[in-house]
Amino acid sequence: MRLYIIRHADPDYENDTLTAAGHQEAMALAKRMASHGLDAIYASPMPRAAITAQYTANLLKLPIITAPWAIEVQGWSYDPIVEDGEAIPVWDIPGEILRADPALFDIDRWCYTPPLDSERIRSDYAILGGNTDALMEEYGYKRDGRRYRILERNQRQIAVFCHNGTALAMLAHLLCAPPPLIWCSFWHAPSAVTTILFEERSADWAIPRCLSACDVSHLYEARLPVQPRGIRGNYR
Repeated sequence: MRLYIIRHADPDYENDTLTAAGHQEAMALAKRMASHGLDAIYASPMPRAAITAQYTANLLKLPIITAPWAIEVQGWSYDPIVEDGEAIPVWDIPGEILRADPALFDIDRWCYTPPLDSERIRSDYAILGGNTDALMEEYGYKRDGRRYRILERNQRQIAVFCHNGTALAMLAHLLCAPPPLIWCSFWHAPSAVTTILFEERSADWAIPRCLSACDVSHLYEARLPVQPRGIRGNYR
């Protein structure tokens, strides 16, 4: 099975919709995803994600299954840095801060280590992981420790249209990686696609393997620029 984790297209955050550029991105993305022949489409109920998914759903003539758990992660803020009048989310903490403390790269200690020592983060991350695993079990892969037991072999392809913070948290959970490592190493541009293969090397186990992360090749094919929403460094 292949799982596509997709961030919504370029957002108009104030109105929770897409910009004009975002609609163009969503059309280019839909053309790409239609070529894969998806079996199911899931989307966050937040309009910017649902609208992005609708373009793909229209081409494939598939319904959108609303996944309330796939909304953008809320309340994971890093108070020492305020930009645009509000604290930045934890997935935007500068890499020089996250990389300075080895405990933040420990799979068992990261959420007990300042500045991420937060009951809310621990609880929300566990819930998101549990919902991700529940979806995988629907498609024949049951989480067992850090592996997935095969209940049913399949070649299906599903897509989850969500948000930058949610996508990065899902990626960390599936790969059994500490989220701070993912946060300071990857960025989901608007409409970016991460492809996860549930690799079956035996009759019993499937292991999530990232075939590509944060890919925006559909934008290059459509000759559209990558919008720097959610990256705070020297992108240009």
